[in-house]
Amino acid sequence: MSTAVRFHDQHVDETGPSFRDEVIAGLGLERKRLSPKHFYDERGSRLFEAICRQPEYYLTRTEEGILASAAEEIAAIVGPESLLVELGSGASRKVRLLLEAVRPRRYLGVDISRDFLLESTRHLAADYPWLEVHAAWADFSRRLRLPSGIAGRRVVAFFPGSSIGNFAPPEAEAFLSGLRRALPAGSGVLIGVDLIKDRHTLEAAYNDAAGITAAFNLNLLERMRRELGAEVDPAAFRHLAYYHEAASRIEMHLVSRQAQLVRVAGRQFPFAAGETLHTENSCKYSVTGFQALARRAGYRPTALWTDRRALFSIHYLALA
Repeated sequence: MSTAVRFHDQHVDETGPSFRDEVIAGLGLERKRLSPKHFYDERGSRLFEAICRQPEYYLTRTEEGILASAAEEIAAIVGPESLLVELGSGASRKVRLLLEAVRPRRYLGVDISRDFLLESTRHLAADYPWLEVHAAWADFSRRLRLPSGIAGRRVVAFFPGSSIGNFAPPEAEAFLSGLRRALPAGSGVLIGVDLIKDRHTLEAAYNDAAGITAAFNLNLLERMRRELGAEVDPAAFRHLAYYHEAASRIEMHLVSRQAQLVRVAGRQFPFAAGETLHTENSCKYSVTGFQALARRAGYRPTALWTDRRALFSIHYLALA
């Protein structure tokens, strides 16, 4: 089989606000905020891969350990000749733990970072010449569309990394419900979900000693400068991440070190000293809490895998 990647440019077909539009809208709010999807330009994607290698960031290595040990069980559920769709594929590292066991007929990586997506899927195609590799440049948080003619006998959406935690629970339910409608009958979702645990472990994961998460957070301001010509000094902000226990989530913010004005596209946005730009939530769940959410979204939880310390969970959800 050819190792060429079939590229699907779905980004140009998307309607809705652009990065510029969302920055202007988010900075104009009384409590300023931006979606974490905007972290992932090419530099942000590489910084996130570096975060995943930090000793404090238990999520990646724990999830990879679960996938490695459960690969044969997952393969028995998924079955052969499937289409494996990875949402937010990034470096496509975790899916490698499944490919030999599952042996899907086709793989579709979906990511918002075009260059990073193309690089990672080309490596995947070269390393697995028996696999038909597709890449879709798209914002799957708005809507997932499977490219015409590739679905085959069975579709399994793979959503690792606890990225579902970036949505507030009602948004997560709405997202999963929309994903269910995008998948054909008989499909399923294999999803990673971070679990509620002690504050120290959680906060250390988002405040690594090497400062990679801080650089990742601040890169959002650098992206605004590069792509929008924004007048903003990243050094005038600092990274903040803490566990909001009542909401069961990590919150990530950029904190203004001083009173200042940020200028974007001819607009001015004042920041008071200590005022924050809320850049990410990472919601944590109990197993029963997430499964209840999945049922409300129209799924039937059929399998569960966790590590020995119950830090992380992977769920297989069948379409109900």
